[in-house]
This record gives sequence, C-alpha cells and structure tokens, in this order.
Amino acid sequence: MTARRSLPEKPDRVFGRDTEWQGLSTFAGRTSPHAMLGIVSGRRRMGKTYLLRALVERLGGFYFSATAATTGESLRQFGAALADHVNSPVAFSFATWDDAITYMFGLAAPERGDAPALMVIDEFPYLAKTTPELPSLIQREIDRFQSAESRMRLLLCGSAMSVMGGLLAGSAPLRGRAQLELIVRPFGYRAAAEFWDVADQPALAARLHATLGGTPAYRRQFLADDTPQSFDDFDDWLCRNVLSPLSPLFREARYLLAEEADIRDTALYHSVLAAIADGNSTRGGIANFIGRKAVDISHHLHVLEDSHLLTRERDLFRAGKSQYRITEPLITFYEAVMRPAWARLEDGDAAGVWARSAETFAAQVAGPHFEALCREYVLGPGRSLFGGELGEVGGGVVVDPVARQQIQVDVAVTEAGSGGAKQGVLLVGEAKWGTVMGARHLERLERARTLLADRGMETARCALACFSAAGFSDELRRSSAERDDVHLLGLDELYGREGTARLAVEPAAAVTATPCDVARSRRRAG
Repeated sequence: MTARRSLPEKPDRVFGRDTEWQGLSTFAGRTSPHAMLGIVSGRRRMGKTYLLRALVERLGGFYFSATAATTGESLRQFGAALADHVNSPVAFSFATWDDAITYMFGLAAPERGDAPALMVIDEFPYLAKTTPELPSLIQREIDRFQSAESRMRLLLCGSAMSVMGGLLAGSAPLRGRAQLELIVRPFGYRAAAEFWDVADQPALAARLHATLGGTPAYRRQFLADDTPQSFDDFDDWLCRNVLSPLSPLFREARYLLAEEADIRDTALYHSVLAAIADGNSTRGGIANFIGRKAVDISHHLHVLEDSHLLTRERDLFRAGKSQYRITEPLITFYEAVMRPAWARLEDGDAAGVWARSAETFAAQVAGPHFEALCREYVLGPGRSLFGGELGEVGGGVVVDPVARQQIQVDVAVTEAGSGGAKQGVLLVGEAKWGTVMGARHLERLERARTLLADRGMETARCALACFSAAGFSDELRRSSAERDDVHLLGLDELYGREGTARLAVEPAAAVTATPCDVARSRRRAG
C-alpha cells in the first residue's frame, strides 16, 4: 500500500472545498516511488487557482500559470518560473518543450530530496493549443518514471472543459496515466447561502442562487463583497450588480460561452440556450424553437454538455426520453431576462426591465431552478427521508391513459430491481416556486404512484413529497399530519432552518404566485 504523509491543514481563507482539499493534499502527499499525474478542471470562477496556490503554499512546490501566448513566449515564462523555483539567479532558456518537460521531471529525481515534489501547471489548455504535442511529452516522462523512481506529483489544471476532458479520453496520450481527476464544481445551494452570508434568509438565498448559482468569484472578485442584506434589498442589489451595464456581471453570461475553445458561432449557441430557458427542453423542441432540424443542433448540444454548461437528464419513467437543463443559473437568467431586453438594459433601464420581468423570472428562472434545488436536497440532507437509502434521483413523466394526460414528477427516486425484484420507486414529488400547494397536488402525486404500481413497479415504500417555496394550504397540512407517507418541504426545510421535514410552514409572503406560474402549472397538469 502506498504510504501518505499527514494531510496539511486547509487555510482558513479557503471557504468550503473540504472534499477537494482532501483529494488534492492526499494526491500530493502520497509517497509512491513513481511519478503521478492529476488532472484538475472546472469552469472559470470556481476557485481552482485559489485552491492550488493554497496547496503549493502549504506543501511547497512549483506553480506555473500559463497565458495566451506563442510557444516561444510560453517557454520563456516557464523557464523563468522554474529558475525562480530553484533559486537560480538566471532564467532558464529552453529551446523546446521537450527540453523543458525533461528538466522539470529531473527536478523530482530521488537524489534531489525525500518528499514528494509537487508541480502545478495551471491554464494548461493555453499551452496545449500552441504545442499540441505537449500531452505526449508528459506521457513519455510519466511512463519512463513508472519503472524508474521519481517524486513527481504533477497537476495539470484548466478551465476549458472540453480540452481538459479530452486529456484522458479515448486514445489521448494521457489516458490511463492519471491517479487523480478532480472537477471543481460550483458550491451547492446550502454552501452558497453560507458563502453569501444569507443562510438565515432562505427566501433571499433561493432567489440569489437562482440568479448567480454557486460560483465563488462572483461575490469576492466581481462584486467586492457587495451582497444583498435582506429580501427587500434584493431588487436594488440585482439592478445595481447584475442588470447594470457598469457591472462585470452584466456580460458574464456571454463570456462564459466565448471562453470555451470548441464554441465558434456563439449566436447559434445562445439560441439553443434561449430555447431551453424558454421551456423547450427536448431536442425536437429546441430545434423547432430556433427554426432548425434536430440533427443540425446535435453538435451544439454535445459541445455545451462537454463544456458543463448543459446537462441531459433522462426521464426516470419513460425509456429513451430525456430533457436538457442549463447548469449555470446566470446563463438561464441572461437568456430569459436580460437578452430579450438588452438594448433597454444598455440604456440604463435596469429598474424598468426588472419590474416587467417578474413573471418571466418566476416561470423560466426561479421555477425550474427550484425543481433542481429540490433534487439536490434529496441527494444530500433529504436522504434521511428514506432511511439513508437512495437510488437514482431525477424527474419524469407518468402517463395517465384513463385521463389522457401526463403527470410531471419533478422529484423522483427510483431503485433498480435485482435478483428478481421489481424496479422500485421510493419517492414521487412535485415542486412549486410561486404556488401554495394544496390537496389537489397531493392527489396528483397519489395518482402517479398508483399508475406506477399498475405498471409493475414496487411502490410499497414510495413516499409523496410536496416542495413549495410559497407554503401549503391548511387542508394539505392537516392531511399530511395524519399520514407517514407524505412530506411537506418548504424553504426552511430545504435550507435546514427547521428540525424536521414534516413541519408545516405558513405561506411565504416573499414568494407569490404569478399568472405565468399558474399557467405553467396548468400546462403540466394537462
């Protein structure tokens, strides 16, 4: 078994990221006698560089951040950084990257020390773009030091998700060579609430997360800690920091697309994202919205998935069916609220645009985001609802052939059958952002459970969950209090503000139903 040094303590300035820190420090501290490779990726603004710099500071090591430069300039920068690392008064001059990589691995030779040698190359896609053979050069050295001894612990980091994902894919030179593959993701909704200091205000936290998600840099680097102080302050804060052309967040959604290496025609990609933000989540629906054939947008959908800006979620109850969802809340907000009113926003009419966007925000931004947030809850703290058991979490559509309608299940948990057992359903749930949920919502879930049982699925342990940001009717609260299979979950429960999931909450004054939300509910019911 490979030995490990004691793990370094994470610096206090690094918020959260306990799992990431443990993974990185464990990798860097392993005392294997052979070279090791780690790949760190994640979209920009996630704090990868912040995390890696903290690791190098704690453990010691070499850190180099590449820039968009020619091969020659990048080699000079790399040589200067290596010289500084070994305290050489003269910068190293490498003729080729072959020479540079060979020298770097030489620094990890056993005779140069006993401890693992941590080497970090950040923004690696910049180097790979101008020097395509670089991954092959690294592969050669990694392979060479599997038979010979080496203290090398090399971390390659980058934000171009398609490029970083391709390093270990298919027939890529580095495939099968990495001992660590870490994707630094946005904070979850609870961690984001703590990061923004709004964990004690669930209604504000939910709106904030629906707008900006869990990207750390948006608070500290973009807004210099300008945070909304209360729910009543949210509108002014949004107009000042997101909808203002003076704010760095104003064009951020556009930059997120432009930064991806595989995205060329950004106009078509924005049209695809706009279609999804408008509620067209199937391939055919997206194509119809933008006036293209489904086959014409297949490449664009794949690129957005590879870039981690889009995810495809399969329907748990209909084989072969799936829906696309935008993973970056700011892009959804931009496509639904900002892009249609771009000229007015550039003219400084942030307050006017936001005042006219209440229904759009509820139906196209907050509503769908709340559904995803509820599924995240079930994946995390909501596991206790099932006694710790958890299968596949998602959503789906249950067809009612008698009523000739489809029942949309926003939150579902299924488990695969094994050993002759039937496929089981542990939870069916519905999520409403601006609607006070009542008895009819529970009846719809009961009908869905019955239909699934009729299809041969095991539903004996299936619970029913009503998720609402606006609260529950008295009738529903009374009904749920008499049953063990019904759970009412409001914002307080989702954010851990109450002790039990069964506690009934009063309708929230902060979130109100809108005509658009009501219409959306009727469409889904029918």
